[in-house]
Amino acid sequence: MTDPLLDPTVAVDAHAGERLATEPIIWLGTVDGDGRPHTVPVWFAWADPVLTVFSRPDTAKVGHLRVHAEVSVALDTAGQGADVVTGGGRARLSELGEVDDALDAFGRKYAPLLGDQPLDAWLMTFSTPIVVVLDRLVAWRGTSAGLEYRSLPSRG
Repeated sequence: MTDPLLDPTVAVDAHAGERLATEPIIWLGTVDGDGRPHTVPVWFAWADPVLTVFSRPDTAKVGHLRVHAEVSVALDTAGQGADVVTGGGRARLSELGEVDDALDAFGRKYAPLLGDQPLDAWLMTFSTPIVVVLDRLVAWRGTSAGLEYRSLPSRG
């Protein structure tokens, strides 16, 4: 098991963790064989420091990950650009049977968006789990007391 990046006793970390747990979309950045960036919005489950995404197997991002495991992630900014969460790490393609905990969390998170469609039916299309282990996370937000900023892991 990988140690968490966020410290829930630190306000900016707790805020970033809440956003990662509840935001419906994160932007996943991959690179193609020529090093050209490719960024797409995806649904995801969060269990610090792991993001799990479910994809169609025929997408560009899946093809890119077969060549380059390095990825970037970013939530949409909130607070008119003063509430930012970005990160990076390594991704691996997985199998549905290997991500049961993430699948349960994902199902609970997105049940309202799936409506009447059962998760099992949705997974017939989005059948390829992508497991991203973040090794870097940067979060900042403006507060009435000033800017809260964290770059994890801490350097020095």
